[in-house]
Amino acid sequence: MTASEKRAKARKMPELIGAYRPISGVPDEMVASDGTVKPGWLKFMSALDALGAEELTSRFQHADQYLRDAGVFYRMYDGLEQGERDWPLAHIPLLIAEDEWRGIEAGLAQRADLLETVIADIYGKNTLIREGLLPPELIAGNPEFLRSMVGIEPMSGHHLHFCAFELGRGPDGRWWVLGDRTQAPSGAGFALENRVATTRALADVYADLNVHRLAGFFRDFRNALTDMGGDGSGRVAILTPGPLNETYFEHAYIARYLGFLLVQGEDLVVVDGKVMVRTVSGLRPISVLWRRLDGDFTDPLELRQDSQIGTPGLAEAVRRGTVGFVNSLGAGILETRALGAFLPAIAKSRLGTDLALPNIATWWCGGETARDYVRDNFNSLLVGPALSTLLSIDDDGGTAAIADLDPEARAALLAKIEADPKGFAAQEAVKLSTAPVYVGGALEPRPITLRVYAARTADGWSIMPGGFARVGYALDTAAIAMQRGGQAADVWVVSEKPVEQVTLLARSNATVERNPSGNLPSRAGDNLIWLGRYAERCEASVRILRAYHLRLAELGREDNPLLIATRDYLEPLGIDATEAVPAGLLAIIDGAVRSASQIRDRFSPDGWLALTDLQKTAKRFGRTIKPGDDATRAMTVLLRKLAGFSGLVHENMYRFAGWRFLEIGRRLERGIQIAEIATWLCAPDAPEGATEMLLEIGDSVMTHRRRYGYGYGNLGAVELLIADPLNPRSVIFQLTELLEQLKELPGGYVDGQLSAAAKAALKLQTDLAVIDAAEVNPDMLIGVGNGLANVSNQISEMYF
Repeated sequence: MTASEKRAKARKMPELIGAYRPISGVPDEMVASDGTVKPGWLKFMSALDALGAEELTSRFQHADQYLRDAGVFYRMYDGLEQGERDWPLAHIPLLIAEDEWRGIEAGLAQRADLLETVIADIYGKNTLIREGLLPPELIAGNPEFLRSMVGIEPMSGHHLHFCAFELGRGPDGRWWVLGDRTQAPSGAGFALENRVATTRALADVYADLNVHRLAGFFRDFRNALTDMGGDGSGRVAILTPGPLNETYFEHAYIARYLGFLLVQGEDLVVVDGKVMVRTVSGLRPISVLWRRLDGDFTDPLELRQDSQIGTPGLAEAVRRGTVGFVNSLGAGILETRALGAFLPAIAKSRLGTDLALPNIATWWCGGETARDYVRDNFNSLLVGPALSTLLSIDDDGGTAAIADLDPEARAALLAKIEADPKGFAAQEAVKLSTAPVYVGGALEPRPITLRVYAARTADGWSIMPGGFARVGYALDTAAIAMQRGGQAADVWVVSEKPVEQVTLLARSNATVERNPSGNLPSRAGDNLIWLGRYAERCEASVRILRAYHLRLAELGREDNPLLIATRDYLEPLGIDATEAVPAGLLAIIDGAVRSASQIRDRFSPDGWLALTDLQKTAKRFGRTIKPGDDATRAMTVLLRKLAGFSGLVHENMYRFAGWRFLEIGRRLERGIQIAEIATWLCAPDAPEGATEMLLEIGDSVMTHRRRYGYGYGNLGAVELLIADPLNPRSVIFQLTELLEQLKELPGGYVDGQLSAAAKAALKLQTDLAVIDAAEVNPDMLIGVGNGLANVSNQISEMYF
């Protein structure tokens, strides 16, 4: 078939796929080299056509809603517009035939072996430099080269365990590698969520296309990391920079998905050369750290001294062989842009063959021949810093497309290269193939790159069957970058026959092994307590505000003594009751969300959705409602949402230490709040109506009427909310529950001895158990509140 015949056949392709035909040309990814439709695409497009525009749009909207509900976000950095953005899902997956994928797998496994050889030599015998296969300038002057790691043999015997490769395909159908990701490859968790969201929208289509599953890849890697720990005395943990990192969501997601600890640098301590995690049960060993931060940030003692997210001594632990890193510290050097110029020759030397998947053509200007080539072909290249680790297609690190520069800028850049040739590298200006993107009811071609993941397992390198595709928002190649508005698409490897239905679960077990319940990082326990406290503080504030606005609506004036007293009580707490939804209340809710965000790996998606829904609703009310009756109804809505959140968390969390700390936080705060509110409303000079408001805030109006009738107003209210052990709102009830949870914590009740926190709680409970309602007074209640604060301090001292 001639080239003109191929083009003619491609032009006819839109007629085959009905209403969902591509506009502005046929995407390259849908057409084979002979002009025929690639396997899977015709069936896929026909299925979309059968669904119809309205149904398809609705399904894609549901996929977007799922991602929002699951809390999937991407942190953007764009001047003043920094913050979390909705995950930009491109709803049309990229389809790749199984036969073609096998070639990609083989090529990437070969490349991963080559990179392992290179890094082992760089930090080992340095024969590549001695043989002239690598220039010493690319190593010795490279900021990614960690000198303190030279000569250290990794605990596992390998430097690389998890890699990612950025692939591009030209319009002619050939794949090449745009860049290697060995520092701390991101996106694997997002690939999972892309799959979930896309298959929710296109479940019937997905089932018919025999798409390879992703679970087996993660199962095998999880098993490999578990085995890497050796004798099983340690554990695997994912080391994250924290919630401010742009990909923190996936750190938490992967930790939850694989059952690994998620730790930050502050959670770890090195003792006698061994890495330990601070848990509520004391120090526990860590054998393997899957790091998601750059290597030089891991240890401020030996590596980057200004690091605020590392742990002193980690480099020494690596040196002693007591901890294994995924990947080794210093592995980021393999991402160096100029290194691509030398990999083909290294492959010939060390592997005895050419790379099955070639690099994007690269020239290091430090070599005379390469510099001459760059000078002669200057206008058709991309030029940037030789030691940059950013991809030329999406970096902001100084890469320039020479064709886009004016003559003056070209001359200036060429002069810089002549002055410092070793500091620059040039790359081929690539033209990427295009894939279909759904835009306004039609398909449009957009440039695409593919990020594929490789994991070292007991059987060698395993390649994720699919990956993470980045799709441009415009035809410009630079529009692929996520930070510049690019989208993410799922990748389906389609087979002509049914595929294995794999899961993370083992088919059978000879024995049952359980993780200890006390292996909760101290930081996580602290955040769980504060999540419980913020939730209760929010509920108390909402109940007070509802009572205030109810009376304001009934009275129609703000000078009532009870309303004045309410405002005076709330003002020191940072809550302005004259606002329908005070900023102080929003700050409390934000505090709860912030605490929950620190423990996303231990927090159910339903609980997170309920909490963020509360936050969004409160902020919306703050913009739209007015004081009085509107605010009363709004507070009732917030109470219902709070109750939904508390119910989800309380009923769904396993009764491990994490749940106990959350429950302790709730009981501490509710006890403090009731004691403080009763102190205010039971004072001798309390305004008229104070008792009724106290019962209303304490959600005990109906109970009071049934138990006391109308004959014991103030005294009955005090007994009910302070000393009645059967009232779940009473202070003594909180103390009883608090004591029970404190006794169940590690070290809470050992050999008949209570912990200091449990003893303090028991004393408070005993004092209230024997008190008469008539003896309750503001001073005594202040003492109870202070006593609960002391219990909180005792908990922090013991566990955090």
